[in-house]
Amino acid sequence: MFNAIDFPFTIICKVALLSLFMAFSSPAAFAQSNNSNFVLLLASGFLCTPDDSSACPAVAKATAGDSYEMSGAGTFDAQSKSVKAAGTYTHKAPNGNALETGVWLANELVRFDSYGIAPNALPRQGMAFGTGTMNPKRMPMMNRNSMPTGGLAVFRIQLLPMSGPSTTAVLQVNCALGDVPRERSVEGIRLTLEKSNSEYSEEINGRVMFLAMAPGMSTPVKAPQEEKAPETSEQPHN
Repeated sequence: MFNAIDFPFTIICKVALLSLFMAFSSPAAFAQSNNSNFVLLLASGFLCTPDDSSACPAVAKATAGDSYEMSGAGTFDAQSKSVKAAGTYTHKAPNGNALETGVWLANELVRFDSYGIAPNALPRQGMAFGTGTMNPKRMPMMNRNSMPTGGLAVFRIQLLPMSGPSTTAVLQVNCALGDVPRERSVEGIRLTLEKSNSEYSEEINGRVMFLAMAPGMSTPVKAPQEEKAPETSEQPHN
């Protein structure tokens, strides 16, 4: 079991940011022959604006009154169920005091139910990342062929706290765009902690969006190159 006490929190954050950068930078994540690839924006990026405090972070509340605040981003393939996504979270008591902070990492896409595309859902200022919680300074801009898509994505994630052991949870992300079912008309997140079966099923705040990537789309940012293998003893020395 992972214990964040033995692993500096700043390093965890850097790992999360790096995984996001690789997800957005890797040609394999964008240049596919089908349209089952999506970008996930969870209360981050251009969804966050200074004049709308309800957009970020996304908040899910339990009946006991405590809540989880979450932000993040990533990519996933609805066909292969692969996912690369990460973000930050804060667990708060009913009085608003922070009980726990950390990062979350998605390791499985359980399912994705699409509601269809919503071409007019993008902000007028374009798709450059704004001032959200999870914003590496040099994230690539989205291609204009990215298509906003509504849907419900269910991820299995790990919550890695600043101290203490990690926790496995199920995160539901609902984007109310397209042909939205009546029972899923509220945009936001829900969270279930698997070990304790604690449910945070009331969507309080938060904007989320899925962006369908057009077939054959590629990113202008090059993926980080792999490290060169160490030289063998058989190589000549000058």
